[in-house]
Parts: sequence; structure tokens; C-alpha cells
Amino acid sequence: MRTQDHVRRHQLPAPELEVGDHPAGAADVTSTVRHGLRRIRPVAPDIAWAVFAGLNLAAMRLLPAWQTVPFLAIWVSLTVIYGFRLWRLQPTILTWAAVTLATGGIIGVQVLKGQQDADYLAEVPLIALMFLVMVWHGRRRLAATQERLTAMEEVQRISQENLRLLEQQRQFLQDASHELGTPITVALGHAELIEQAATDTEVAADARVVAGELARLRRLTNRLLLLASAGTPGFLQLAPVATDSLVLDALERWGHVPRHWRLGQVAEATVIGDSDRLVVALDALLENAVAHTEPGDRIEVSVRLDNGRAVIAVTDSGCGIPPTDLDRIFGRFARGEPYRSREAGGFGLGLPIVQAIAEAHEGSVQVHSASGHGATFELVIPAVPGLTPPGHLAEP
Repeated sequence: MRTQDHVRRHQLPAPELEVGDHPAGAADVTSTVRHGLRRIRPVAPDIAWAVFAGLNLAAMRLLPAWQTVPFLAIWVSLTVIYGFRLWRLQPTILTWAAVTLATGGIIGVQVLKGQQDADYLAEVPLIALMFLVMVWHGRRRLAATQERLTAMEEVQRISQENLRLLEQQRQFLQDASHELGTPITVALGHAELIEQAATDTEVAADARVVAGELARLRRLTNRLLLLASAGTPGFLQLAPVATDSLVLDALERWGHVPRHWRLGQVAEATVIGDSDRLVVALDALLENAVAHTEPGDRIEVSVRLDNGRAVIAVTDSGCGIPPTDLDRIFGRFARGEPYRSREAGGFGLGLPIVQAIAEAHEGSVQVHSASGHGATFELVIPAVPGLTPPGHLAEP
């Protein structure tokens, strides 16, 4: 007895269930019910429709005089739920067959009992056929939509691939231009030193040729680097730029070339742009004009305002551009024919550079030409009225 009393004194008291507490089994049942409800939720509309159709079938059986209403309610509800659910083909055909047999069977029995006219039985295959036509049309539309989505995904994939390739091309051009820049500069310096130090005229002439070609190659790498950086952040350093100074400075730089240079109309206009980039673009247009003219031909530079835009035009009286070349001359490495001179370059990158710089300034470049009648290139940049660039005095 003492031992039993001692054991009872040291045993922990049994936990008591408070009001509202549930045993572990009740919690498991609740979890199972919730899991079942989550599984049923996606097909809840289908189950609801099945119950609705069953009730209407019962109404057709029990109320022969009013069976038209539940009959139509079954088929209309089937059409509506299919429009929202778009079942797969096999469940759709099985459901259609079940509804057809059920409604047709009830009406057929009533016709045999003399409760309905035999003509009423013909409505079942007609409505069933209408539902099949709707299913065919819906699946055709669904297939067309899937085809469009597939095509859009393919277009997006190709677009992303093109962007990736363009980025690789841009990176390659940038890396190649950087890597070529230093050895070209070193080789050009040595060629110029050899030309200056050579006592033999033939050696000096050869060194002069090498230096000239290296200079052309350096210009090519610089232009490739410029094209590769177009559109990247930091490509433009924006500030007010006076177009009249831009044009006058260009004529001063190119005035030594044996052409008949002419300054046309020069309207005072100010643009927000990168002066260095605009100088490069204008030089490229003048270089193109020199390349397609001969000594004595006229090259005119002008500036005008057109609907709030500054239009810097370069017009020459050279050979012009054939109509077949107008659409491709802004492509990289494209060269129009005939190409009369190589003294200004001839890489086929000048006009693409002009286009890249114009688009970076939210502008454009346009060309007007006819074969044998010269050409006019227009660099169009949005102008800012009433703005005076640094170094320009405003009119009183």
C-alpha cells in the first residue's frame, strides 16, 4: 500500500479537456475536409451544373406539361457553361451524348405514352446538332488563338535572339575598335617618323602610303566605335548648340577641298544637342558630298526652320543617287554608285553615323536626289525657340 501511495503521489495529473477543446481526431477530420474542398473547388461549376441538369431532368419527367422549360434550360445552361469552361473534346462529347440520350429518352417515353406529340421529339437532335456546331466553332477559335499565341511567342523569341545578337555585335565592334586603336596609332606614329627621317625618296613615298592607309584604318575603327556606342547611355552630352556656328565652322574646316563652296540661307536656330556629335554628322554629310562630286562642283550648306525643327541641308551638284540606292544608302557599309572620289574616306559608314546621331537627338536624316542631278541631305533636329547658346549674344 505504501508503494502504491508513493507512486500515485509522484505521477503527473492527467490533462483535463477544457470546453471548446477538440481531440486530435477532430483536427484530422477538419484538415481532410479542407483538403477535399480544395480539390473540389476547380470543378465546382461543373458539379453545380450537373445538379442543375439533374433537377431539370426530374422536372421533365414529373411535369410533362411544362417539360419544354426544363428541356431548354438544360441545353442553354450546357451551352453557357461550355462557353466558360471549354472542356476537352472527349468530356464534351460524353456530356453531349449523355444530355441527348437523357432528354431524348424522357421525351421518347412520353411520346410512346401519348403525353407528347411525335414532332416534339425532333427538337432533340436539332438542338444537339446546334450545340455540336457551337463546340466546333469554339474549338476552331481556341485553336486559332493558340496558334496566334504560339506565333507571338515565336516572334518574341526571335526578337530576343535578335536583340542578343545585336548586343553581341555591338560589344564585338566596341571591343575590336578598342583593341585595334592602340596598335594602329603606334604603327601610324612609326610610319610618320620613317617618312620624316627617310633620305631615300622611294622609302619616304612608301612610308607616306603606309601612313595614309593607317590613318584611314584609324578613322574606320573610330567610326565603328561610334556606331557601337550609339543608343547607349552617355552617348550624348546635351547643351544648347547654335546651328549657324555649326555650319560656319564646317565650311572653314572643309574650305581647302577644291570644290565651289557656297553658304546658303542660314536661319538662327538653337538645338539641344551634343555639339561634338553634330560636328561628326555634318562632317560625314560634307564628306559624302565631296566623294560624289569633282573639283569645281558646287556644294552648298544651309540652315532653315521648318515647323519648330532646324533643318541643316547639304546640297551638291554632283552625280546624284540612283533611285534604286535611296533605300539602302543608310545601311552600314553601303556605298552609292557612281562613287567619284576616295579622298574623303569611302567606308560606307558616314551616312549610318549621321542617321544614328540624328535619331539620338530625336531627329532624322532625309535625302532628295535624282541620278545625274545632285543630291540634298537634310539633318533634321528639333529646335528650341528663344534659347541662346553660351557664347552667343541675344538680340536686343
